[in-house]
Amino acid sequence: MEASTSTSHRGRAKSAVEVLSVFLKLGLTSFGGPIAHLGYFRREFVERRRWLSEETFTDLVGLCQFLPGPASSQVGFSVGLLRAGWLGGLAAWCGFTLPSVALLIAFAMVAPELGGPVGNGVVHGLKLAAVAVVAQAVWDMARRFCPDHRRTGIALATVVILAVLTTVYAQLIVIVLGALLGIAFCRSDSSASMAGTRQHASEFRVPRAVGTIALVLFCVLLFGLPAVAALDSTHAVRLFDAFYRSGALVFGGGHVVLPLLQHATVATGWVSPNDFLAGYGATQAVPGPLFTFAAFLGWIMSSPPNHGLGALLALIGIFLPGLLLVLAALPYWQALRAHPSMAAVLAGVNAAVIGLLATALYSPVWTSAVHTSIDFAVAAVGFFLLTRWRIPPLAVVTFAALAGVAEAILH
Repeated sequence: MEASTSTSHRGRAKSAVEVLSVFLKLGLTSFGGPIAHLGYFRREFVERRRWLSEETFTDLVGLCQFLPGPASSQVGFSVGLLRAGWLGGLAAWCGFTLPSVALLIAFAMVAPELGGPVGNGVVHGLKLAAVAVVAQAVWDMARRFCPDHRRTGIALATVVILAVLTTVYAQLIVIVLGALLGIAFCRSDSSASMAGTRQHASEFRVPRAVGTIALVLFCVLLFGLPAVAALDSTHAVRLFDAFYRSGALVFGGGHVVLPLLQHATVATGWVSPNDFLAGYGATQAVPGPLFTFAAFLGWIMSSPPNHGLGALLALIGIFLPGLLLVLAALPYWQALRAHPSMAAVLAGVNAAVIGLLATALYSPVWTSAVHTSIDFAVAAVGFFLLTRWRIPPLAVVTFAALAGVAEAILH
């Protein structure tokens, strides 16, 4: 028995090392923001490695879009948890997050500014690579999850609603609407979908007790930290509280968190407006989740704790609420997936996710990258390299970056 347990632990540790290596590569090469990250994840874990099914991946995306926090980091943490347990979840988060943290801290230490045709061309090329990656994700996922008029209609309704709504809760609204429309119009697909649901229902072995503890801890920190900060003048508590609330109260992740961070750091005088904008610009030039901008802000704080301790507190503070909510939701999500009517809900949610991806493909991905016919050509070539020739994303990113440099030099 002891030998078997030891072998099991060694197997989990070996799997965690594998998860760390894969996510480290993604953390070094995943440019383009959260929606592009999901495209990289799908290609790596669904198509190439087959760590999880298309259904499970899309369900995870729907769940994490529904929750506050950084969706791509939440999905990555869940994939690591599925593959290698708790060590795998931690390895996935570290591998995907720490490369951009290290790069942004380097920016904070030496305060470099990307300038000139080469620097600007690289950044622009990376944006064009994101267009190709997101377009591939939309194309492949739409063919699978919008196979009929009803689900295609839900996806198109999502696109229209997102074009009209300007609230930060727009993503949450369309996910809920997709679930309701799924119940209303997709029940006839429940029998076929339930087979896949039963097949994957036991993949995430998160006990309900753990989910309950995670939810309680999330609420205690959300409501308790402001009270502690009001009673304690220690800057460390106020810093952690500010970044925790920024991570806990933002839906959609990515750029949506920037106004909250600006209010928490610039309005309080902790960070100068120029430093904030310089850090934001640097964040656009590095791979990985945009939430790692918090590490830059924590490092350059005007008063201690700053530098290493400030970066650590800010980083943990902004990511912790989203990860706690994923842990709180996964046990109940498993049980809900096994319910007969849940197949219809998931069909609607999955279709709404396609609409979300399509909307993000236009804005901010397309609008921030494609300005000329040459930009369109580079993005189109990258798209066909990914979809038809199955070229690795890293090669497409390299091609787009070089094309961006060439375009900048010629102009």
